[in-house]
Amino acid sequence: MSLASATPLRVAVHGDTLTLARLSGLLPATTWLAGLVLTFLLSVNLGMLAIGQARSRELATAKERFRSLYTFNPDGVFALDPRGIFVGVNRAAEEITGLREADIVGQHFSTLVEARDHPQTQEHFMGARDGEVQAFELSLVDASGDRHELDVINMPIVVEGQVTGVYGIARDVTRRKQQETRLRILERSLEASINGVIIADASRPDHPIIYVNAAFMRISGYSREEALGHNCRFLQGPDTDPAAVDRLRQALAEEREVQATLRNYRKDGSPFWNDLFISPVKDLSGAVTHYVGVQNDISQNRDYEDRLAYHASHDALTGLANRSLLEDRLRHDLILAGHSERLLAVLLFDVDDLNTINDSLGHAIGDRLLVEVARRLRDELRTLDTLARLGSDEFVVLMPDLESEEAALAFADSLLGILSRPYCIEEEELVVTVSIGLSFSADGVDDPTTLLQQADLAMRRAKKLGRNTCRTYTSEIDTQVSQRLALRRDMQAAIEGRQFELHYQPLVCARSARVTGFEALLRWRHPVHGYVSPGVFIPLAEETGQIVPISEWVLERACRDLSDLRCQGFGELRVAVNLSPLQFQRPGFLDTLSRILASSGLPARCLELELTEGILLEDTELAIERLFALQEMGIGASIDDFGTGYSSLSYLKHLPIGKLKIDRSFVQELASSERDVDIVSGIIAMAHRLGLTVVAEGVENEKQRRILEDQGCDLYQGFLFARPMPLGSLQAFLENGCLAAR
Repeated sequence: MSLASATPLRVAVHGDTLTLARLSGLLPATTWLAGLVLTFLLSVNLGMLAIGQARSRELATAKERFRSLYTFNPDGVFALDPRGIFVGVNRAAEEITGLREADIVGQHFSTLVEARDHPQTQEHFMGARDGEVQAFELSLVDASGDRHELDVINMPIVVEGQVTGVYGIARDVTRRKQQETRLRILERSLEASINGVIIADASRPDHPIIYVNAAFMRISGYSREEALGHNCRFLQGPDTDPAAVDRLRQALAEEREVQATLRNYRKDGSPFWNDLFISPVKDLSGAVTHYVGVQNDISQNRDYEDRLAYHASHDALTGLANRSLLEDRLRHDLILAGHSERLLAVLLFDVDDLNTINDSLGHAIGDRLLVEVARRLRDELRTLDTLARLGSDEFVVLMPDLESEEAALAFADSLLGILSRPYCIEEEELVVTVSIGLSFSADGVDDPTTLLQQADLAMRRAKKLGRNTCRTYTSEIDTQVSQRLALRRDMQAAIEGRQFELHYQPLVCARSARVTGFEALLRWRHPVHGYVSPGVFIPLAEETGQIVPISEWVLERACRDLSDLRCQGFGELRVAVNLSPLQFQRPGFLDTLSRILASSGLPARCLELELTEGILLEDTELAIERLFALQEMGIGASIDDFGTGYSSLSYLKHLPIGKLKIDRSFVQELASSERDVDIVSGIIAMAHRLGLTVVAEGVENEKQRRILEDQGCDLYQGFLFARPMPLGSLQAFLENGCLAAR
């Protein structure tokens, strides 16, 4: 017999006939045995059932754990069948690809991979299918077009010893790759930088250097091994500015950025200027972990700045202090003299007749002479004295800490003899003298400029007394200074009160005797003193700067007046205006000129500017630039007082000059001086060969006119034809004389 779901039980029946009594005697035992067997079989089946259930629970738990690991893994996890078809992906894989699992399952892995990567992904898939774990890098473009950099691992799925598919894990390392690229770029940038870069560890004592770039090694001469582990101060030396070092230390202590310029030293001991910038590096908690220093070798810049500073305060020819430095020293010495009982003496020297040497032997010889004069002066000075070159032929000596005026006078007398000894320059023996003017702080002057002006006035008095002498500023000269100051105040009032007038003197054509234009001449009618000579107030205006507003007014008035004459039908006339050097050199001069022409309505061709030769020599490059700019504007330019300056001939062939005006000093003696006739003849011939028009100034009699006519002069200007006259008189002159070109 058998029991359901139990071990079969076999019962053997023997052939002996059993009596009922015998059978009934065996029945209890049989029943007990059957119960025992049934109990055993039930226990076994229940045990087996419990084991099966436990195993099912364990398998379910394992499955849940695997599903959690699969589903919630931050890396993309996917499963492929042996053909490479996706059978499942987790959420991370969906995020990486930008696709839902339903859109991925059933697709071949190659549909998500760029064509260029098909060979390697196929190779790694086949390797995993053959039972080998595969690790490789892959670049994948998601559904939005964004690129992801992945680290991928392919693993075989083995069931009962057989590979049934491939599991894959894809870690998105895009950010890490970007950081690695950024770090690589930054490191390369540091190595390629022309500036030295130093990184110091702020967490260790004494902030040791942990990194230097190639530029640091090039600048300092130290190798990387020699620099690492040291504090940055190993570059400092005896001339390093302690104040700058203290500023650096204070900033480091306060954990803030700082910039300083230090004099550091290279490995070979040579100094260099280090423009250093230090910045702290903080971690996420705000603690400073490192300091980054950027150094720039600015030695060349500092040397250049030093040279510029030197040239800004020193004369380029002699190496002496120039006016700027002289004024600083004078101000300093005058303050010291005011706090003591000692005197300050100012000696102003002017080399007599230097222009004669320049004109006869050339500017180079004149320059050499000035250098020798400066050397002789320097050799005679005390240590505390200052020697400066004030102008082309002027020198100044400051003598502080004197007990009396006699010491300065005795020194000046000795210099007269020392400076008048012959000079041998390029086999030329030259003898020059000087005129010296002295002023003293004892005169109660507290303005350095006034002290210089007093010395200058005294020097001019020495020149008038025959030169090669010295004179001291006196009360007599003080009267002249007072008059000068009063004239300056009056001139300012004249500017503001429009007391100036323009008078016009006609220019007459030599061939046709017709008026071709005019020269505008400035006149000042003082309310008390009447007309003031231009020779008195114009030089003062040049010195004080008042010439700038005066010159601007002259230009505006002249252009407006000539424009009015044109409107009245007096024809194509031109007006010539004398130009101040100060005005010509001002930065906004050309703009001012354009504005004046535009506001007056005068064509540019009707304006002519007269320049002295001195303007061309003060700043030659600027003068050339301005003259060509005037030419482009259509404005004419002429050289006034030709023959009284220096080296005009060297500029005439290069500059856009259309006219020369022979100075009246050559015209006055034409009737009595053959030499002046020869000079004028030479000027006219030379000018005509250069295509220039020649104007003779100061023509006062017929004999002068005939001589000029014989020499081929083009235009005349002078009292013989007309005196300077105001605009109203000029209009009557033109109408009555009928000389204007109509």
